[in-house]
Amino acid sequence: MLNPPEASPAGRTAVAALVIVVTLILQVSVANRLPLPGGVQPDLVLLAVVALALVAGSMTGMVTGFLAGLAADIIPPSDHTLGRYALVYCLIGFLCGVAAAEMDRQSVVPFFAVAAGALAGTVLYAATGMILGDPRAEWATVSSMVPLQVLYDIIASPFVVWAVLRATRRYESGERSRGDRLAVPAARYRAMSGRGGAL
Repeated sequence: MLNPPEASPAGRTAVAALVIVVTLILQVSVANRLPLPGGVQPDLVLLAVVALALVAGSMTGMVTGFLAGLAADIIPPSDHTLGRYALVYCLIGFLCGVAAAEMDRQSVVPFFAVAAGALAGTVLYAATGMILGDPRAEWATVSSMVPLQVLYDIIASPFVVWAVLRATRRYESGERSRGDRLAVPAARYRAMSGRGGAL
């Protein structure tokens, strides 16, 4: 039986880049302006990196996380040490990509995985701030802000995961449908290769 064609690496890269660009725009223009209690906002970019890593694996998660983090470091308001987001998103993307092999994409498991990734990313970002001596990353501030940040990320995660899964699934189904028009049916392939009877 013939396997369906895989989506091309260039197409996967384009979809991942589009997801990250849209998420960065939404983060800066919408999420950062939300007047939420506690003065923190959901990290849509982190959620998108985790979702892409769960869909595409550790290498895509790592590269996407690094590039998305670098963009988040540069885009205003960039009021922290350059490279913190790049480091955190890269590590979280890699770890979630490694964990993706054990998960069923059709179940609710990715939603819990994104929530866990958001928790790990938020804690890791706060920890790097403490290590680098960021005055806003004192224990009292972090202990009050991290739970709210994680809560907002968990609330936003179903929407981000749904959008990422929808974007990647639509692309993959489009690739398969285009490939299937050119594919030789399995019965005919067996007949042509001498493994079956005549057509």
